[in-house]
Amino acid sequence: MGDCETSVPLMEEEENLIAAAQNIVKALGSNRTLTDDARKILADLGTQLSSITRVSDTQDADSGDQTEEQFIELEEQLNLVQTKVMNWEVGQSMIWDCGQEEAYEYLRYVDQARKLIERLEGLNVDKGSREDELLRKAHNLLQTAMNRLEEEFTHLLVQNMQPFEPEHMSFRSSEDDTLDDGSIVSFGDDSVEDVVQRDSMSRSFEEYIIELVHPDVIPDLRCIANLMFDSNYGRECSQAFINVRKDALDDCLFILEVEKLSIEDVLKMEWNSLNSKIRRWIRAMKIFVRIYLASEKWLSDQIFSELEAVSSVCFAEASKASIVQLLNFGEAIAIGPHQPEKLIRILDMYELLADLIPDIDAMYSDEAGLCVRTECQDILRSLGDCAKATFLEFENAVASSISANPFPGGGIHHLTRYVMNYMKTLIDYSKTLDELLKGYEKEDSAAILPDMTPDREEDNTDRPCYISPLAQHFRSFTSILECNLEDKSKLYKDDSLGHLFLMNNIHYMAEKVKNSNLRTILGDDWIRKHNWKFQHHAMSYERATWSSILSLLRDEGLQNPGSNSISRTLLKERLLIFYLAFEDVYKSQTGWSIPDSQLRDDLRISTSLKVIQAYRTFVGRHANHISDKHIKYTADDLENFLLDLFEGSPRSLHGFHRK
Repeated sequence: MGDCETSVPLMEEEENLIAAAQNIVKALGSNRTLTDDARKILADLGTQLSSITRVSDTQDADSGDQTEEQFIELEEQLNLVQTKVMNWEVGQSMIWDCGQEEAYEYLRYVDQARKLIERLEGLNVDKGSREDELLRKAHNLLQTAMNRLEEEFTHLLVQNMQPFEPEHMSFRSSEDDTLDDGSIVSFGDDSVEDVVQRDSMSRSFEEYIIELVHPDVIPDLRCIANLMFDSNYGRECSQAFINVRKDALDDCLFILEVEKLSIEDVLKMEWNSLNSKIRRWIRAMKIFVRIYLASEKWLSDQIFSELEAVSSVCFAEASKASIVQLLNFGEAIAIGPHQPEKLIRILDMYELLADLIPDIDAMYSDEAGLCVRTECQDILRSLGDCAKATFLEFENAVASSISANPFPGGGIHHLTRYVMNYMKTLIDYSKTLDELLKGYEKEDSAAILPDMTPDREEDNTDRPCYISPLAQHFRSFTSILECNLEDKSKLYKDDSLGHLFLMNNIHYMAEKVKNSNLRTILGDDWIRKHNWKFQHHAMSYERATWSSILSLLRDEGLQNPGSNSISRTLLKERLLIFYLAFEDVYKSQTGWSIPDSQLRDDLRISTSLKVIQAYRTFVGRHANHISDKHIKYTADDLENFLLDLFEGSPRSLHGFHRK
């Protein structure tokens, strides 16, 4: 047996057994028939039993003395700890403000109190005994110290916070520099040009950690946390950390200009205001997750480095409300109306959240973060469904865009600009849209096969084997747009202007595709077909405008009755009618518009070649029958006049005088 065991008094049962053995020896010794050897053995046994009894009595006395000494020692130690602990309860100063030497001395005394409690509890003291009273006193003292350490822990966290300055970060949004809040306008707005575009903010950057609390105090915070957990005050320590960091996370959202908005608030918001808030959300979400939450997780891991499960719970509880506040905005957007102008922003939100989810899953990897991981997946799914529904709704919006009046000047209709720029911007999201549109492919074979111009029906070598869901829908968009434009062209009373309108708009579509990534989606066959289409409308314009006028420059109907000779009177009348017709065309078509300068020049040249050549030939053929006074305009005059067409500003030849 060890020293600790030999100092323990004999149990009452053992004492009774020894006494019984002594009585037996005494009784046997009185038997006169025993041999000398037997008497000697009994005498030795009696001596040993007496020795055991004396040792037991001595141990009882010694044990009592040792217990008393142990109690006095524990009491003195506790009194010393109490003096040190209670001294700090008198003043108002914080321990850590007085220096690390004082702070660590305090921690040592508190840890001593914890160990005293463990020793006292190991004695299995009787209730109501002085040892029990000492244990109760130690517990009260430890609670006082724990309350103090909780305050010190909170004080260190608050006083040593580092400022958070997102404006100094390299991926700052260019929201205030490039696009105003109204940059994405509502469907059908007359002012739409190249305005639907994704945010210019970088889509990827290196994750990095910032110091949310001064690194010098991390070891102190860790020591306090470890001691509080060792002392069974872990819940209080955790709650102190959670409360402080919750407030810090709220401050972060405030700095990032994230407002607390209800779903009803978001649904009532005008698009311009909502667009601005979505862009702010995208920037805030990226900074919050990649930098602030990552740094928050690092801080929690540093302080609770020896308490891994505690670190995860504290981080999750501190940050849950803030991340859910951000996710709730995404939910509000997802359940809102499916307006086409929102699609770009919804896709931005969807792609950002999809990109951030691996980071979020890693930070909230255990049971404590399950609700955050689940919420993220739910919001991502809702945003995806919303984006898909909004995309499909766009097709209906194009088809149902009806005009009551013809578009002024026959220029490029705002619907054409909107649809083509919309599609051009969506190319950036092609991978995402192809994923979302799976199962919503177009069944119409026209959406699967490449377009063919009439003169290329046999040349189909670049027929694609597969066209993505997005490409199928884009082909459908352009077909629906063309049908809509055909209907709008019929609003013009002048067929020439109707053809000019279609020429302008189809040319715009073809150029937009040819000069952008839309070419990879719609293909060269599509471009060839639409080049042929706008050229066809250009020729139709020329026929509708100039055929009847150029027929005046033929000789039919100019002969004198009963003779093949040219009638001077009829010739003068014919010229006068031609000039009047030309002036009417000039007056109206100078007000018509061909926005594309190259197309405008091409049509002027083509028209000039036909008109001027016919006029020169006619005048030259009848030079002997026409005096100069009947030549109102020279060929050069007419050629210059034709250069004034399609500028969008009506002009008149009234009062023109030849030089």
